[in-house]
Amino acid sequence: MCLAALAGSAGCRLFEPVSSTTEPTMPSLPGQSTGVFTTARPTFGAVIDDFLNRRPVARQPIEFPHNIHVGKEIMCEFCHEGVATGPVACLPSVRTCMICHAAIATDRPLIQQITAMSEKGIDLAWQRVYGFSDVDHVRFNHAPHIRAKVECATCHGNVGEQTVAQRTVDHTMGFCVNCHNERRASVDCLTCHF
Repeated sequence: MCLAALAGSAGCRLFEPVSSTTEPTMPSLPGQSTGVFTTARPTFGAVIDDFLNRRPVARQPIEFPHNIHVGKEIMCEFCHEGVATGPVACLPSVRTCMICHAAIATDRPLIQQITAMSEKGIDLAWQRVYGFSDVDHVRFNHAPHIRAKVECATCHGNVGEQTVAQRTVDHTMGFCVNCHNERRASVDCLTCHF
């Protein structure tokens, strides 16, 4: 049975045609079909990807060399502030980069680009590589995992071998439950779903 038929039988509307007299309130997004809009998704393909839990490949504003930074033994927590104290591992701002790069490797083109961004007050528009869909109803909190001494590589793969971060671990419910069982952590639903 096709997805549209499933949605129709459930009383859902996957897409709604827009009449030719309706002025769009927002510009079309890349890949968006003219005159067809999905509920909360820019394309019908995005609806299918979300339904199948296929995440898009993140496109980063710069090619951040994780391998070089990890190779110099810079801890993840230095750039991903808040990871040990809260739910979110913050993505570094240009200001964070400039803590070191105001004086280190200033002759390199990428550092010069970041310096120019800093001077203009422009920040990096990072895209998250990992995360959960809203329909998963998962609220992941980094801090208790750091306190339990779960290595970053457990969930993020060996970032030290990557340049731009890539998704190398599938965060399925089975993956998380298996890890919790191995570490004797709670597998109560409300541990992750709240």
